[in-house]
Amino acid sequence: MRITPAQIEFYRTNGYLAVENVITSEQLKEADRVIDEFVEKSRAVTTHNEVYDLEPTHTPERPLIRRIKSPTKWHPFFDSLMRSDAILDIVEPLIGPYGIRFQGDKLNMKPAGEGSPVEWHQDFAFYPHTNDDLLAVGIALDDCTLENGCLLALPGSQKWPILDHHQDGVFVGAITPSREKVDLAKAVPLEVKAGDITIHHTSTFHGSAPNRSPRPRRLLLYQYAAVDAWPLAGVKDLNDFNRNILRGEPTVAFRMSTMSPHLRIPLPMPERQGSIFELQTQLKEPVFAGRYQG
Repeated sequence: MRITPAQIEFYRTNGYLAVENVITSEQLKEADRVIDEFVEKSRAVTTHNEVYDLEPTHTPERPLIRRIKSPTKWHPFFDSLMRSDAILDIVEPLIGPYGIRFQGDKLNMKPAGEGSPVEWHQDFAFYPHTNDDLLAVGIALDDCTLENGCLLALPGSQKWPILDHHQDGVFVGAITPSREKVDLAKAVPLEVKAGDITIHHTSTFHGSAPNRSPRPRRLLLYQYAAVDAWPLAGVKDLNDFNRNILRGEPTVAFRMSTMSPHLRIPLPMPERQGSIFELQTQLKEPVFAGRYQG
């Protein structure tokens, strides 16, 4: 599937895009089957580990998962989907003519009536690079609505500076809107059907409310970067780094661009660490009511 010039322009203007009917009904059924296996196995898990981030109310009798971490590592279905032309053909014109590198993944589950919120943030604050040709593709495995905690985004915010995601000198993975003077009233819901995808730029402000509905909201997220974007935190193994190139060729010439007067690194970390959910439990001014203290 190729997106239109109008869709590309919409993404450039607003910092997000929704594309319909990217994932087939057969792929959705297979996703259901695979995820059910993960949920069943989580009954034996009592705390967060390398695979699972659990909801605070998780029990063996009633397994509730906030996130499956790095699903491409644990099942070939997720790895194959991440590499599929159906996704990469859409990503390519949005990343630009620099090639595509796989940068990370997660499956945020948001169980019915239990799903934790994600406070307002910019992805780039977690992994600053030499340029900001990075984005995240969200594959809707369920219908995503306001009621079950769909993604919310601030149009045009990808053009803003990277704001401060620290609190009391430590990185907590979210902004304090009153301090940063961000008008959240302008946020728009990205309501999509199962099989649709959302795409948001790495600098776009976004978040999602708790799921208080009787329906789950599972969103599979793949992060992609331009091949010539170098992570400021460095790379442990260049060969592993280059194995994540999906389109394009390796380079040692990394492109620089000016994104903010100052770029903060996501350090130091607070005493309580973990996924974004754990980091954000420490936020003193959460936006979303009824947040869980994980």
